[in-house]
Amino acid sequence: MKDAWKTIETRSRRRAEALALCGCILLATSAGCQSRHAHHVAFLRADEQIVSTGEYMVAPPDALLIHAPVAPEIDGTTEQVRPDGKIALRLLGEVDVAGLTTDQIAAKLRDLLARYYVEPEVVVDVHRYASQYYYVFGQVRRPGPKLYTGRDTLLHALSEAEPTFLAAKSLIRVVRPGTEDEASRVITINLDKMVKDGRANDNILLQPGDVIEVPPTALAWVGLRVRELLYPIEPIVDTYNAPAETIHSTHVYEGHYYDYRDDGRGRRRWR
Repeated sequence: MKDAWKTIETRSRRRAEALALCGCILLATSAGCQSRHAHHVAFLRADEQIVSTGEYMVAPPDALLIHAPVAPEIDGTTEQVRPDGKIALRLLGEVDVAGLTTDQIAAKLRDLLARYYVEPEVVVDVHRYASQYYYVFGQVRRPGPKLYTGRDTLLHALSEAEPTFLAAKSLIRVVRPGTEDEASRVITINLDKMVKDGRANDNILLQPGDVIEVPPTALAWVGLRVRELLYPIEPIVDTYNAPAETIHSTHVYEGHYYDYRDDGRGRRRWR
């Protein structure tokens, strides 16, 4: 009887451990799914949204176009935001505009003009966007910072950057930097599927500061690592091969421009 009870207790304990393990796995899986879902939600889809951000914040070196019909001193002027975040205007002097929207700048200018004009109307537009960028790195022909325009999609960015034949197009990563209140977000996009199947829901809208990483394929990664290891000795190999290449090019030149048959006076003839 004792042996039977021990067997039953052992089986019960194993079942409890198995159930606990399954519960942990289910919790981890659901947490992972929620995390991935949260990351997807953080990226707006181009087929659902017109713009990727709310109001545009002016910053150096953006250029502003000011319309103020009642104030000829500043009406129609274009001013570039200086590194200190200010613009210099006739009559009004220096005005701090960095970090403000165009509506906020217009309201600020209206308040300043009210000293000289009755109920002045002011409209401010961004004449040139030049302060915000997203970035493309990895296996592309044109890496580096790209000017953010307000409706830049992943497909548009990649078509401009031109992924090379070394690129793993099924593993494109987009990193959205975090803030003090939010962690950074990462999403992986299969460019091959998006192009082949026309999956518009994967064509996300980019935001200022986004980083697009185009990784190499597994085989390309190995080749790049080998090249990295051989890099220190490449100058030695080039120095060793230089004389041979010079001799070869000389023979090619002579063979192209000279006729090695004697002209009867012991001289070679030009072709």
